[in-house]
Amino acid sequence: MTDVTRILASIERGDPHAAEQLLPLVYEELRKLAAARMAQEAPGQTLQATALVHEAYLRLVNVDQAQQWNSRGHFFAAAAEAMRRILVEQARRRLALKRGGEQARSGLSELDVASAEDPGTLLAIHDTLDALAAADPQSAELVKLRYFGGLPMHEAAEALGMSTRQAHYVWAYARSWLARALRDE
Repeated sequence: MTDVTRILASIERGDPHAAEQLLPLVYEELRKLAAARMAQEAPGQTLQATALVHEAYLRLVNVDQAQQWNSRGHFFAAAAEAMRRILVEQARRRLALKRGGEQARSGLSELDVASAEDPGTLLAIHDTLDALAAADPQSAELVKLRYFGGLPMHEAAEALGMSTRQAHYVWAYARSWLARALRDE
């Protein structure tokens, strides 16, 4: 049993000090995942990778709502899902009419630069991902780990308990399914 798995089991049992022991072990890996994901966001993003990690971590180790993790991979799958939800909430806030709706903010230096991803695209992927989860939950989980969690293919495959080769097949299917669904919208 790894240290992370042991500490996760302690958190499950309600040990309030276990969460303090977990953060140093997983922080760097979560930070890398968040940094990779934030690099895909549009310029001018107000949410930083560190803030994303901290918010996701707080949601994961909330002692009031005890979580149950089977393994390290399960924990990182939950972290990817938490990051996904935070980014979707952030995109919804940016699109809210009281905050300017769909008006884009741009500076003079950004006029000719195409944004990596706008909040509308993020929300469309989120909504389409829910439909994919209804049709094929395993494909949706892989997309969450790769797209929202930023995990490389071999780590995402390990978290889902499948071979890397199988993950490549599932990834190809999920990408084509999502592309078709987004095109149909």
